[in-house]
Order: sequence, then structure tokens, then C-alpha cells
Amino acid sequence: MLSRCASRLLLCGALVLPAALLQAQTETQAQQGAAPASFAEARQAELERDRARLAELVDDRDALRRAVEAARERRDAAAERRRALEAQRDDQQARHEALAARQQAQGGELSAVKPVLERHVGELRDALGQSWLTLDGPELPARGDAESLPDLARIESLADALMAFTRETGRIERLTLPVASVDGRVVPREVLRLGDLAMIGDGRWLRRDSPDLPPAALAATPDAAGETLAAFARGESDRVTLDPTGGELLKALSQRPDLLARFHQGGAVGYVVVALGGLGLLIALGQYGYLMLVSARLRRQLRDGASLRDDNPLGRVLAKVQTLRQGLVPEALEARLDEALLAELPRLERGQALVKLLAAVAPLLGLLGTVTGMIGTFQSITVFGTGDPQLMAGGISQALVTTVLGLITAVPLMLAHTALASRSRWLSGVIEGRASAELAEHLEALPATAPHRESHHAAALA
Repeated sequence: MLSRCASRLLLCGALVLPAALLQAQTETQAQQGAAPASFAEARQAELERDRARLAELVDDRDALRRAVEAARERRDAAAERRRALEAQRDDQQARHEALAARQQAQGGELSAVKPVLERHVGELRDALGQSWLTLDGPELPARGDAESLPDLARIESLADALMAFTRETGRIERLTLPVASVDGRVVPREVLRLGDLAMIGDGRWLRRDSPDLPPAALAATPDAAGETLAAFARGESDRVTLDPTGGELLKALSQRPDLLARFHQGGAVGYVVVALGGLGLLIALGQYGYLMLVSARLRRQLRDGASLRDDNPLGRVLAKVQTLRQGLVPEALEARLDEALLAELPRLERGQALVKLLAAVAPLLGLLGTVTGMIGTFQSITVFGTGDPQLMAGGISQALVTTVLGLITAVPLMLAHTALASRSRWLSGVIEGRASAELAEHLEALPATAPHRESHHAAALA
């Protein structure tokens, strides 16, 4: 009988095989440290080992009996667990059918309400995800379960949340929150929350880039707006500056470059244009200062006509006229006068031609910078395409900076040239008129001994 049991166990062991065989093969390889040549050899080795084990059990009847009893106990436990799992499955199936029937009988209206409710909850969370109201304020309603219907408590909680957010939009509160400064340090600061419109701190607008990040101070806040915000925060004023676009204007304001950044956008051509403009203005200012000095000395010479001074053009020209000999004909006197006047004109008109040249060259250089900048922009479009409008707008903006610099440089230079030309013409007219009058007096003092002298004298007077 024991032999028959052993044979049955051996047959069961041979039928049970593949997974156990692989595990036994792995254990045998780990113990022996040698890999079998093939799967058949491993199986044969496992069968021989099972036969040896069965032979030991056949020899030891008590061990065989204990092994059979242990196998029966495991079988009974597995059967019991299976019956429990089947009972649990039947119970859950019954509950599912009951809930489905209940949902079908009572949840018609709630089924129609659920998508509307969940849509509003989603829109509310999306709209207020980065809102100032969620900072130390009411919590956003949670999203509903896709499998369950909304109950009365959930609907009431959503209504309460909406009422709480509505109340918060009309309140101005002082809060202490961690705020990131312009240099990146996050420290607790006292801020003022203006409903859902804005949050200010230390005279600056604050921005909120993400619900997981603390609010940060805007890098660019105009001075006038900063003073208004600071006064409102201190309670000294009832006026406050807000962004009606919902943050778009503040974003554009923070990205707008200042005057120095605009200047650097012009590049090398912009630097050359500004340098030439500065040189032209220095020349114009220096020459205009010289002309003003000459004008003051000329007025003093006109007031004191008796004594001639050599520190002004009029005094030098009149001294030249007085040194002329009495015997010269009027044509020679006029030529000497023109010579004296022409000797003074270069100093009066000094620098005007260069200023005019720089005023004409500056716009051309600006146009050159614009053309080169547009070439770079089109090269970028060739590489990256036209999918990003900001890339094109930024390149075109930088290209036009040189044109702006050229025009800004040319306008003051043209005004300076006009001022220099008008002042020098006035001085030349005064000097020429006074010198002509002195020459006329000189000719009148000559003896009229010949008719031709009288005619020349009349011509000189004319």
C-alpha cells in the first residue's frame, strides 16, 4: 500500500512540474555552482532528486503520513479561502446591482446635474488657480468622483465656496506672507490684498506665476505708481493704481526695456551714431559759446566806438580801414575792406560745415543699422520659422532702434547748425555794415579833386 501511495505521489510530482522544476533548477544551480547543459538534463536531475526524496518517505512511514496530512490541510485551507472569496464576490455583485438599481430609480435628475456641477467646479478651479483670493483665503472646491453622483452636501459646499469667494473679492486685507523680492530672496512681508484685483507690498505690484510658488515683486514699477501704492498702503491716500487687463499690462510693463537697454539694442551702429552726435553737439556748443563771446565784445565795441579793440572782429576790421592810405582809389579801399571781412568770416563760421555733415550722416547710419538688423531678423525667421511672433517683433524692434537713434541725433544737430548759422550771419551783417559806414566816412573825407573820384565816391556811398 505504501508503494502504491509512493507511486501516486511520484506521478503527481511528475505532473506538477514546470514552474517547480525551474525553481528547483535555480536552487540546484545556486548550490552546486554549475549550469546544466540543457533543460532536459535539468528536468532529469530534478526527477532523480524527487525519486530519492520519495524513497526516503517510503522508508519513513511517519514522515510520509505527515506530508500527506500537511497537503490535505493546505488543500482544505485553499478551498475555504476560495469559498470566502466567492461569497465576497457575490456580495459585492449584489451591492453593485442594488446601487445601480437605486441610481436608475432615484438619480435621473442628479445625473443631469452632475456634468453641469463638475463643469462649474472645473472652471472655478481653473479661473482661481492663481488668484490672490486663494492666498490665506477660502479653499477651492475639490473635483468630484467620476463614478459617484453629487449629494446635497457637495452642492451646499460648492455654494458656500462661491459665497466665500464673492465676499473676499470686495475686501481689502493686510496679510503676512512669504514674498520673493527682486533679487530672489523669499522673506515674510506685510502685503495688502485688494480683493482679486491686485496685491501690493513695499510700494510694488506683486505677481503670482504658479500656485506652488510664493508671490514675487515686479521688477518694473513706475515711480509715480509706486508712490501712489505706498501712500495707499500706509493709509495716507484713498487712490490706488490697478491693472484693468488682469496682469497683461503689468507683464508688458515688466518686460519693457528702459532707456539704457534700448540704447544697447542699437549695437555697434547705434554706438557710432550716438558718438558722432555727441561730437557734433560738443563742436556746436563750443562754437556757439565763442559766438556769444564775440557778440558781447562786439556790443561793447559798438558802445565805445572811439577806442578800437582787437579782441573782436569789428575792432580789427575798423583798425584795418583806418590804416588805409589816403591816396588809394575807392576800388582798392573796397577790396581791402572785403579782405578784412573775409579774414574774420572763417572764425565766425567755424564748425558749421561739420555739424551740418553729421546731421546728414546720422539718419543714414541709422538706416544702415536698420537694414542690417532686418537682415538678421530674416535669417532668424529662416532658421526658426514664423511660429513665434515675439521673435520677429523683437528683431524688428531692435532693428528700428538705430533709426530712432539716427533721428534723435540729427534733429539737435540741425537745430544747432541753424542757431550757429543765424548767429554768425548776424555778426557778419553787423561787422560788414559798420565797416561799410566807416569806409563811406573815410571816402567822404578824401578831397574831391577829380570827377572820377566824385563818381567813385557816390558809388561807394551807394
